[in-house]
Amino acid sequence: MPQTRYSRFVPELVRKKARFFLGAGLAGLGLRLLLVWRFPGVVDDSRFYANIAENWLQHGVYGVTNSGVIMPTLSRLPGYPAFLAAIFALFGIENFRAVLLVQVVLDLGTCFLIADLARRLLSERAAQAGFLLAAVCPFLANYAATALTETLEIFFTVLALDLAICGFGAFSVDGRGRRRGLTWLGCGLSIGAGILLRPDGGILLAAVGGYLLWLLLRSPLRTSGRVPVSPLSIVWAGVLVAVGATAPLIPWTLRNLHTMHRFEPLAPRYANDSDELVTTGFNRWVKTWIEDYVSVQEIYWNVPGTELDFTRLPTHSFDSPLQRDQTRQVFADYNRDHDLTAELDARFAALAAERIHAAPFRYYLWLPAVRIADMWLRPRTELFPSDPRWWEFNDDRRWLAVSLGLGVINLVYVAIAAAGLLRVREIVGIGLFVLFLFLRSVFLGTLENPEPRYTLECYPVVILLASAIFHQAE
Repeated sequence: MPQTRYSRFVPELVRKKARFFLGAGLAGLGLRLLLVWRFPGVVDDSRFYANIAENWLQHGVYGVTNSGVIMPTLSRLPGYPAFLAAIFALFGIENFRAVLLVQVVLDLGTCFLIADLARRLLSERAAQAGFLLAAVCPFLANYAATALTETLEIFFTVLALDLAICGFGAFSVDGRGRRRGLTWLGCGLSIGAGILLRPDGGILLAAVGGYLLWLLLRSPLRTSGRVPVSPLSIVWAGVLVAVGATAPLIPWTLRNLHTMHRFEPLAPRYANDSDELVTTGFNRWVKTWIEDYVSVQEIYWNVPGTELDFTRLPTHSFDSPLQRDQTRQVFADYNRDHDLTAELDARFAALAAERIHAAPFRYYLWLPAVRIADMWLRPRTELFPSDPRWWEFNDDRRWLAVSLGLGVINLVYVAIAAAGLLRVREIVGIGLFVLFLFLRSVFLGTLENPEPRYTLECYPVVILLASAIFHQAE
């Protein structure tokens, strides 16, 4: 088991290094407040969540307003609307400034949790490095200034990981059975809170469960510290995590059964309501060629309702002149009404089937790998008015500099994390973080819309591994 510092907590380190944490914390706060002031992010999804929150708060209906009528919905999980409803109740309806300021506080809390993770797993020096890297990370700060689920999802992800590492350490502490149980239950509840924000929060449950299973298979009855670590302790930890993670979903599932007459413990794959057409043919066709975030903006998000520009398709989106002509014709038919009907969706499905049959390796392995690489390595400028085609170097000089600068910063974080992993790969517990990165990356490769923000939940792990560069045994 990891030799974590079970009885010591990060406030002790903060008191010892008060000047450092004060300075780094103020730098992090200043960065986040600057972004809230200059680039507050209130996007279409923000308003959709807000509409649910307002209807829930004012009318007692978890639903969306459609042509003046409130319609119950299950298209979004209730975590973020509940958060917005609480803020709106305290500070006024649609007070997004208050929402962003609360998220800033939570994001700074994430920085302290990352420091605590590094302290438990590595050393106090690594904890300081982790806190600084998190506080000045422009990507975490950017989403703290945006009314989306990311900041809360990241907070609960790090909290769950910190409690998991604490729980591993508790395996070797004699006479703390109740405390150990509460730690694992808290880990599960944190995962459950993340799932209530986004369905893909369940990936963390799979990672923690998978790592516990690996420990169970690898070292039954192996001793750690003063007491034996029995398989029963590991199994009991897994049960508590599973119970904590799934229990928060029960009220939501029962509500969907009662109100929507549908068993839905999470949210639909495409965030659709029961009466909405799911364009599976179009989505499958997109996955036969999409590689990067640019195509998400220029093609994927435009359907339905917006003109599709055939010239924006990359050349690898068709395999022959005939297929190119067929694709152009489907685009032209869609552009007449900007509506993706069942008939058009079936034509996209036929194109997808033909392309997958011709090149299954491309569809199942190559393109997912390219999408994963794009989400991890491209400049994270999606919340700024930068040109997503930064490599064409025809953007305004200021925003081109922002794109290049953030791209370099992202590469530096990832490179340092890779170096840190090589340094501490033998530490027990690191496997949990590697498994989480792997599972989440593989899952993201299956999506039609490779958005860089989907890897942001992994960034605390990136920062933790980067802090290992500064680790010194104590």
